[in-house]
Amino acid sequence: MAQLDGMQFEDVLISFPDAIPCGVKVASYGGNIVLNLEDSYVLQEGDEVLVIVEDDDTYSPAALPTFKWHFLFLQELTAELWMFNDVLEKEREKKLTDGGLDINRLVNISLVHREGNVVIRCHLESLPLQSFDSILILADESVEDSAIQADSRSIATLLLIRDTQAKRLPFKDTQVHRGSFSQGSWIGDMQQASDKSVIISEILDPRTKNLLSMSKISDYVLSNELVSMALAMVAEDRQINDVLEELFAGEGNEMHIRQADLYLREGKELSFYEILLRARQRREIVIGYCFANSERAVINPPAKSERRRWSLKDVFVVC
Repeated sequence: MAQLDGMQFEDVLISFPDAIPCGVKVASYGGNIVLNLEDSYVLQEGDEVLVIVEDDDTYSPAALPTFKWHFLFLQELTAELWMFNDVLEKEREKKLTDGGLDINRLVNISLVHREGNVVIRCHLESLPLQSFDSILILADESVEDSAIQADSRSIATLLLIRDTQAKRLPFKDTQVHRGSFSQGSWIGDMQQASDKSVIISEILDPRTKNLLSMSKISDYVLSNELVSMALAMVAEDRQINDVLEELFAGEGNEMHIRQADLYLREGKELSFYEILLRARQRREIVIGYCFANSERAVINPPAKSERRRWSLKDVFVVC
């Protein structure tokens, strides 16, 4: 868009009421797509802006908003990644290395290896399941030829983990009901445990997601469906393949869910644009949010200049 030539990337970010810029196809780099550029990058003739938008003909740049906030947030995070499966530790490390992982280059994260069977209760109970912030259950490669069998193992693992968490976490007496399941029932106890940690289950069969959606004790990733959607986007515009490779690569830009307290105080009234500018101090681009009482995230929200009151329990989607 010629009207953006000469603008800094920081200003481009708040120039689209109906879209969210997240990168630039840089003409001087041979047309390579660069995500999350420096704020000071100035768009040149021939550059193209990569945006998140509902459709490719539903957006256009507008005049810049009249505000500009600058805040600095510094936070160094450390984490542990626990890997639990029946593959021997030495063989597991070899597979990780063969896959391109250099363990010595990991920063602010450490790997913890544990061996065991994910569908045997006593093996799972050897883990501090109640202390994990999030758990990812991957489909078993040995039975991936049968989607139903792979999903059955994933659900069995999920139920064992949730049951163990429910028994270890202190019970909170509440009158809140979720769907048709009340607190005090076994499914209610598992739902209460789900408030303490997130479990994402990889499922292969679309029919399995109905069961998980009804129980509300786990989120899920329908991996086969994700592949189909990615193929559809690439078929429409093959340049999207470069973007997906960047997001799914071991290094570089990726998607994150951030707690609201990184950008605001409880009850603070801010517009989406103001939060986006605050996130730039962490070199992040906010592309959406999810309210504490909502089950679905809002990506590329409307009314980006409209102020609203936020809660510290809200979360933001960033890249």
